[in-house]
Amino acid sequence: MKRIFLAILLLFTLIGKAQSTASKNVSTFTIEAPQLNTSKKIWIYLPENYSKDIKKKYSVIYMHDAQNLFDSKTSYSGEWNVDEKLDSLRAQVIVVGIEHGNEKRIDELTPFKNEKYGGGNADNYLEFIVKTLKPYIDTNYRTKTKAKNTILFGSSLGGLVSYYGALKYPDIFGKAGVFSPSFWFSPEIYTFTEKQSKIKTKIYFLCGDKESDDMVNDLTKMKRLLDTKRCYCLHLDKTKIVKGGEHNEKLWRDHFAEALLWLGY
Repeated sequence: MKRIFLAILLLFTLIGKAQSTASKNVSTFTIEAPQLNTSKKIWIYLPENYSKDIKKKYSVIYMHDAQNLFDSKTSYSGEWNVDEKLDSLRAQVIVVGIEHGNEKRIDELTPFKNEKYGGGNADNYLEFIVKTLKPYIDTNYRTKTKAKNTILFGSSLGGLVSYYGALKYPDIFGKAGVFSPSFWFSPEIYTFTEKQSKIKTKIYFLCGDKESDDMVNDLTKMKRLLDTKRCYCLHLDKTKIVKGGEHNEKLWRDHFAEALLWLGY
């Protein structure tokens, strides 16, 4: 037991001394989230020339699980390298990363309850983004505010809430990056989709064929359902299934840039 304790202590010591890998274009701030009865740490990426061209406005990507997006020091099992990816593309886009609520992560990122895991507080989480965070970002940064310039993006539970949020707020989020979505969490996400009269959101779906027994089937089922809500000829969605892809940051990191380029910004 003593050896295990010492090993854990050493691990946390090493994490504490780890060097930040976030680029100079990334900063953080904290904002009150009254809808969640807490405060949220927000990570924001600004393009390289943001401070030089004071008249230019930018599209915005809202992403979940900010701890895993920019910095290996704060990531759970590797980062997405979002800042490095965007720097290499010279992408003219702002990224707003929202830190998950640790033990409240499941609650915040799931729109419906699961019998075993609980959850189901995504409506309040999304209301925080739409009514508190986005107005703050639009007021304090030079943003393009229309839905066609606003993307919701995430993986796993973040993929689930990105899909749900884009359908619930089509006038706010015109595009969504939906990576490895946890559609398994509740079948109500399919019912919710069925109830939509028409879906105009542009969506990029991605998963790996080694993630779980049901991931590919669940994603295919949702894609077919989505096809009943709009003409395939509009090419409003794309699905990529990565051979050998597993449920981890590497999969999402490797395909973030191509998904963003397809969605457009």
